Amino acid sequence: MRIRLDLRYDGTDFAGWAIQPDLRTVQGTVEEGLAKVLRGQRPRLVVAGRTDSKVHARGQVAHFDVDETAWAAVVGRAQRTPEDALLSRLTGVLPSDVVVHNVSVAPEGFDARFSATMRHYRYRIADAVALRDPLRRRDVLWSRRQLDVSAMNAAAQQLVGRHDFAAYCRPRPGATTIRTLTEFVWERDDDGLAVATVRADAFCHSMVRALVGAGIAVGEGKHDVQWPRELLRAKERSSSVTVAPGHGLTLEGVDYPEASQLAVRAQQTRARRATDDVDSI
Repeated sequence: MRIRLDLRYDGTDFAGWAIQPDLRTVQGTVEEGLAKVLRGQRPRLVVAGRTDSKVHARGQVAHFDVDETAWAAVVGRAQRTPEDALLSRLTGVLPSDVVVHNVSVAPEGFDARFSATMRHYRYRIADAVALRDPLRRRDVLWSRRQLDVSAMNAAAQQLVGRHDFAAYCRPRPGATTIRTLTEFVWERDDDGLAVATVRADAFCHSMVRALVGAGIAVGEGKHDVQWPRELLRAKERSSSVTVAPGHGLTLEGVDYPEASQLAVRAQQTRARRATDDVDSI
């Protein structure tokens, strides 16, 4: 059986999603919790987006496979569904900075990573003392310089579309850096924060934070509006692009097609990514 988990986490004290030796990670923490609930069985989690150190998630999705016997045993003596039982028990064993808020039996063909059609991220920046809130220091970047959000947005619009984003990706052997950026917008939210909204079906490693870093450089007046586009045309990683700190970034959500299209979508994605490394931010 395949089980879908919807979860949220504060990435501050995690070294990213993926398991790393001797480091606290989201995947490792949740898998340890599952092992306790499933009485020693430790399933491997597959995730929609492998977030980096200190990056947060409000709409992360993962799945794991479990045999029917172990799934039925989750209920114990309680009069409730296995889904409700697993949700309740995970709540009891997981630390407060990671929350599984929904458990469901996944439809046939579902794959948290390969069935996804869109991933939504936001990056938040406070660029004035009046906007600096100590209660938001974990998920909002502090900038000492006031940003020209209009210039940042004008620069961002030139990057939307299907391009080779090699200038904004950490190179990996055999991996393509061609991506389709569906949305990249800078604007002020209701609190006055400078917020970047970034959407694509997939991202290459460090791409979102590199795009944000280039936008900040424009907003601070270090480069003109055309500079991010000129970097894109160079098609190679540039040392002039500063990757923005992880804590300002949040995975807001992941989209999936209708149940009847899940398997088709996963098959198409696997074929396209045969030489592609994606989903890391």
